[in-house]
Amino acid sequence: MAIDISIPSVGESVQEAFLAEWLKQDGDRVAKDEPVLVIETDKVTLEVNAAGGGVLTILVPAGGTVRIGEVVGRIADRKKDAAPETADTVADVGEAAAAPEAAKPDRIPGVETSAGTGTRDTPEEERPLRRDIPLSPSLRRLAREKKLDPARAPVPSAAGMDPPARPEKPAAEDGGVSAAAPPPSSAIPDKEDAITRTPMSPIRKRIAERLLAAKQNTAMLTTFNEIDMHRVIEWRTCHKARFTETHAIALGFMSFFIKACVYALQEVPAINAFIEDGHIIHHRCQHIGVAVGSERGLVVPVLRHAEKMSFADIEKAIADYVDKIAHNRLAISDLEGGTFTVSNGGIYGSLLSTPILNTPQSGILGMHKIQKRPVVVDEKIVIRPMMYVALSYDHRIVDGKEAVTFLRRVKERLEAPERLLLAV
Repeated sequence: MAIDISIPSVGESVQEAFLAEWLKQDGDRVAKDEPVLVIETDKVTLEVNAAGGGVLTILVPAGGTVRIGEVVGRIADRKKDAAPETADTVADVGEAAAAPEAAKPDRIPGVETSAGTGTRDTPEEERPLRRDIPLSPSLRRLAREKKLDPARAPVPSAAGMDPPARPEKPAAEDGGVSAAAPPPSSAIPDKEDAITRTPMSPIRKRIAERLLAAKQNTAMLTTFNEIDMHRVIEWRTCHKARFTETHAIALGFMSFFIKACVYALQEVPAINAFIEDGHIIHHRCQHIGVAVGSERGLVVPVLRHAEKMSFADIEKAIADYVDKIAHNRLAISDLEGGTFTVSNGGIYGSLLSTPILNTPQSGILGMHKIQKRPVVVDEKIVIRPMMYVALSYDHRIVDGKEAVTFLRRVKERLEAPERLLLAV
């Protein structure tokens, strides 16, 4: 009994998906619950597992759009029996293998003697020249004159002559192109050969649409500040071993920033709001989106009720999302409902950038690379690990004073991390 592989539903509003990749080849044996293909929608990338074990038959190749519920492959319970070899086939193969090389008749590939009719092979002089053998014009003319088959032996040695000597000055033959002339146009690569055309995936299309909409439909503005990270680094260095031992997860910088943003959003609620149908919608909860880069594009899974999460809760939730993204297990529900976003371009080496709003949200915080720089502390020049931070916000809702206040509150808590634990 065959098992159909169909495109699963990934959300009420999603009617089609992009069949991005088959993880198995046609005819491969697959096990139950083993991933067999990858689909993409405008929001997520998802692996589809086999509902049972057997041999895979691919009905729809990768690289096209498919409807939700469409059958794209089948899994048979067992392999189909291979067609048995006939006695004539076995005999022919055995005779051909047993015949010595010298006893085999001279044949041009693709020209056979008709069995049982007495038809002989085509005479040597009547055989057409092989056009798939690379020869220069002069050698091809020589082969034609001497009635030689280029497939049987190199032309010069078959003729019993040495290769023709190269003339000191190249001359055109029979109106042909001389050796000094440029190569024929067929050797010059076409412009199309110098480029690669790759269709945009649904996720990449959706990212492009959202980014363009954010630039066109919001009054986006960005303000900057810098944070002295030496206290956070000291705290992390001092406690990371014990933290990992206690919670079975590493302590990163992102949990410090998420906690700092939660407190800043509570103080400046306009940045946690958005516009809908002429109204400003304020959120009492802080659902923080964390931008995560993947091979197929940037996705922003959401930490729901971040105000209730501990450092360990935040680090575990982020690690779980990273694992889901790596194994194409992220669900649409993981991406919905965010009220504010944090993006860390510093992991890629970015020193300063302007993040684009993740609409309909009104604010996004951009983290950047930690870099040692000379700064003035207590009237002295010291070397400190500094990080630039950028807040992009929708100026229709958020005033400049509120944006600057938000960044100052984030800066104050990160430069005195004990305030994150005391909630002051």
